Amino acid sequence: MSAPVALHLSPHPDDEAIGAVAALLALRSAGWRVVNYACGLGRPAQQERRRAELAEACRRADFELIVGDPPLRMSAGDDLAGAERELLARLLELAGTLAPVLVVSPSPHDGHHAHELVARVARSLVEHFVHEPPTWWMWGLWADLPFPTVVVPFDEPRLVQAQGVLAAHAGEVERNDYVALIEARARANAVLGVERVWGTGASAAAGTAMVELLCEAQFTPRGWLLGAPRVLDPERPLAPPSDRPIGWWLRSESPRTSLARHVADGGGNQAATSGQ
Repeated sequence: MSAPVALHLSPHPDDEAIGAVAALLALRSAGWRVVNYACGLGRPAQQERRRAELAEACRRADFELIVGDPPLRMSAGDDLAGAERELLARLLELAGTLAPVLVVSPSPHDGHHAHELVARVARSLVEHFVHEPPTWWMWGLWADLPFPTVVVPFDEPRLVQAQGVLAAHAGEVERNDYVALIEARARANAVLGVERVWGTGASAAAGTAMVELLCEAQFTPRGWLLGAPRVLDPERPLAPPSDRPIGWWLRSESPRTSLARHVADGGGNQAATSGQ
């Protein structure tokens, strides 16, 4: 029996080592194939360096690596609509070969135009499956997840492993200390995560020092439903969904896009003039 496939969509090199690294490493340890699809390689002048760093990071994590050819250009001034169409076409072809049961990506409200573009493609990719659409896990980096559903606890050895994977991206880590971010975010989530998933008043599990949070969604005959709130079991990571619809959020305009549109329309000046 072949190993189940988790397809991770990485907008930039290093996203595979930041967004949901603890969950992906846990799946890999449980025998899953984790395939990291690198949608882009950053700015053209950096691509050679970043490709080499990405290959080393995936080697350390034992993730399979596929780099989009050519890498998509997803900077703010690029043809983002064209990049979105091209990425979906590439992934539909790839999915026919890989048959993923899980797609992992940023959320469509992650506060970065390239991350949100990749998330929209992930949503469309899942919706194209006629039978048994893969489950979708979303992570947040530049914006917090408003509806986390999956708690991924991890320990010090896993933290060291994750930080070692991320350290392969030497140029990015030198620019900004993302290695520290992994631990800081995980320790904050250990305090807040359980209440955010199960509601205010829930208690964190004893001895859980670090947590990664994911939002799970499943595309069903009833439309998009949020995943069931739970602690991740890497041996049985998937579960039936809840009855809470989430398609309205997945398809809604992101706050980043709304702000840009209102600024372009002069909406901010109108509000200031009216005193609101």
